Amino acid sequence: MTFNEIKEAIFIGFFLAFMIGPVFFMLIQTSIIKGARAAIAFDLGVILGDITFILIAYFGSKSLLESIKDDPRLFYIGGLILLIYGIISFLDKSQKRIVQDETLVLPEKTNYIRLFAKGFLLNFINIGVLAFWLGMIVVVGSNLQMNPGKIFNYFSVILLSYFITDIGKITLAKQLKKYLTPAVTYKIKRAMGIILMIFGIVLILKGFLPQERLNLKNVIDNVEKSN
Repeated sequence: MTFNEIKEAIFIGFFLAFMIGPVFFMLIQTSIIKGARAAIAFDLGVILGDITFILIAYFGSKSLLESIKDDPRLFYIGGLILLIYGIISFLDKSQKRIVQDETLVLPEKTNYIRLFAKGFLLNFINIGVLAFWLGMIVVVGSNLQMNPGKIFNYFSVILLSYFITDIGKITLAKQLKKYLTPAVTYKIKRAMGIILMIFGIVLILKGFLPQERLNLKNVIDNVEKSN
């Protein structure tokens, strides 16, 4: 890899780490509430989801992937999962009992395997992630002459940069933990539930919209015709 390719891959990984979405908020929440190791376990699951999509995009056919990413049923399923998970997070009162006593400490027991699986599934159901990696394979693959070694190195640098940036986010978020009371923690969890429900509803609504309305080029053409 050339220096410019490495620099470009690092920038893409850094950019990905700050894309606002369900994974972003869940990573911050996990770091604040459960600690850095729990957040890292969650983040590793997210990265496994990215690796899975990259492999699908690389080995799958472009026409097949294009049809999959535009299938409205996937928007329904992904949105419904996010909506249900958000409702559960919002209604969960397991931490409410500690709100009355601000001196109590949050439980330390953490299931890292469950967090890893949660990170993987939350990332894997996001149709936008598939579309992004498909686009990256098409663009980057052509620039690298579809050389397997160069493509492997390029995407490895992206994911490494992404992970290192997330470590920084986790470290900063952890510093906030000492300022959190159980009452604030409970409110954060409910707010997280609302955010996930919003993402889920938006994803479901995308499934109901005709594909033409989701195509930016068609929207621009229609506006120009109307004028």
